[in-house]
Amino acid sequence: MSSHLSQSHHALKQQLRARREFLTQTHATRLHRALSWLQCADQQEGNLDVQLISLWVSFNACYAVDEGGSESLAEHFAFQRLVEKLVSHDADKKIYACLWQTYSGPVKSLIKNPYVYAGFWVAKRRDKNDDSWQVNFNRQSVAALNSLSRQMVPELLSIVLDRLFVLRNQLLHGGATYQSAINREQVEDGVQLLGSLVPTVIQIMLDTPDEDWGDIYYPVL
Repeated sequence: MSSHLSQSHHALKQQLRARREFLTQTHATRLHRALSWLQCADQQEGNLDVQLISLWVSFNACYAVDEGGSESLAEHFAFQRLVEKLVSHDADKKIYACLWQTYSGPVKSLIKNPYVYAGFWVAKRRDKNDDSWQVNFNRQSVAALNSLSRQMVPELLSIVLDRLFVLRNQLLHGGATYQSAINREQVEDGVQLLGSLVPTVIQIMLDTPDEDWGDIYYPVL
């Protein structure tokens, strides 16, 4: 993974340097920040928790969606618009290739893991014996498989990123022990998937500077 991240970071950084004069200050800053965190993830080989956080920060630097306090990205209309934009500009279907190639591994594992499903935690906070979450969980799992087989990339990508967002929240909000053995499987899956997906997202945004990717919340002043 580190070798892949290193190659991706180097190639994308070279492209950004070559095209910088053709980019707006906002877009160049956004991509520069995303690449800096991609490099951070590369430098944290063997530290899965920090790698996952760094990869998510890199992804987060790419878009201007205010997540608020929700545990589900799927609840945010602005996030859905981001996904649609990314897929609409992905002429070579790089995102689909990423999800397809990893489906038998981390994608399938994350989709079938209730501990990264927001509805599971909502139900368990009400009552530890509450199993009402299973209906929607099973429905979403089937929807993800159907989306994959029909190449419905926005729908599948939304489900996958929603699961990764729950995992990200567990780490950043202190809901998991550092380097805990309990959650290693989902963290490993998250790092593998984001390590492939984030460079793809940065590449798409680098190739489409004329798209309105939104403002950055913390501009350089």
